[in-house]
Amino acid sequence: MTKSTLSYLAFDPATRQLRLDPREPAFFLNPYEAYGFLHEASNAFFWEEFGFWCFGGFGDVNRLLRDRRFGRQNPAGIPDSRGVGQDRTHLKAFDGIEANSMLELEPPVHTRLRTLVNRAFVSRQVERLRPRVEALANELIDRFEPGKAVDLLPAFASPLPITIIAEMLGVPVEMGPRLLDWSHQMVAMYIHGRTRETEETANRAAGEFSDFLRGYVTERRKKPGDDLLSLLISAQEDGQKLSEDELVSSAILLLNAGHEATVHQTGNAVHSILAQGGDPRRFFTSPEATAATVEECLRFDAPLHMFMRYAYEKIQIAPGIVVRPGQTIGLLLGMANHDPHAFAEPQTFRPERTDQKNVSFGAGIHFCIGAPLARLELQVSLRTLFERHPQLHLAEQPRFRDTYHFHGLERLAVVFS
Repeated sequence: MTKSTLSYLAFDPATRQLRLDPREPAFFLNPYEAYGFLHEASNAFFWEEFGFWCFGGFGDVNRLLRDRRFGRQNPAGIPDSRGVGQDRTHLKAFDGIEANSMLELEPPVHTRLRTLVNRAFVSRQVERLRPRVEALANELIDRFEPGKAVDLLPAFASPLPITIIAEMLGVPVEMGPRLLDWSHQMVAMYIHGRTRETEETANRAAGEFSDFLRGYVTERRKKPGDDLLSLLISAQEDGQKLSEDELVSSAILLLNAGHEATVHQTGNAVHSILAQGGDPRRFFTSPEATAATVEECLRFDAPLHMFMRYAYEKIQIAPGIVVRPGQTIGLLLGMANHDPHAFAEPQTFRPERTDQKNVSFGAGIHFCIGAPLARLELQVSLRTLFERHPQLHLAEQPRFRDTYHFHGLERLAVVFS
């Protein structure tokens, strides 16, 4: 292995093998330094710690996300992006949810599920939620005490999206903290180096989450309401409806995805904007400026950095890189968003850039179904926050969590004048 100028990674240009511990603080605190080195060395590399080929060029990631020769459904067994092969009897509840999750499935089942869920989701007309999101953002900000430090993650970034998605689904908002606990425990299954304890906790959370939702599904079948759960129950495509297992998995996916990434992106965005100095209101002077700022936040410091897919046939992806059926590849979304071949000065925060694009929501058939809602929540919450408190400043230097896949802050303590 050849040492780079970065002491914590080693790269062999001949074999394109990378040795880099994703739990190395120097990396997870600032992955963009390593990405910069890799963009110069090779956008494709075999990451030893993960055991598969990874791709970080914007063009490659965008192309491979759309390539139907790859997919999320593990051809070796249950759709499980963490791999199979060992005893999984202790993961029965977790695997049961994953087996019916559209994120882990491919056509034709994925097409049917996504069509049904998307029809119900879009029918809510996300744009009409704008006044509610703004009112909620103001309510949360009203609770802050001037001159006193507050951690924006639990006080603002987290309660806003979980409240909105709970209201949309028609489940009690006061259950928000419990829903968050279940979600965090399940999402921990995706983190590199998980333990048996992590798995058992995730399985228990999956079972409790599922039981909770089944109770509400039963209630809504008897007494439908104007909520997403009722719409999911009634949604049909060519006479077909969601089964109860599919409905529960879809609701859990929407709840998890409906807040997890948005919380991290809100924290990352506030951090990015404050790092620019000056009056933050300059980024929110119009709806167009606000939208452009959110897109740059999504590009500049995305919440999801790796998305894995399985090969469905023998494929030569690039010269010297061949994958076989069942093998995994890693698509590095955060790295792709900083590709100097796709963006001018990728390390610079520039909402006005003319080369604005990102793969933070994915691409192809697995493009994030909640992207319109996430964008609206970010636009409204960030604009409201900085318009209300343009003098907002950090109370302490924030630190990113030791969770490479999900790139987000541990704390975001700020002070309002």
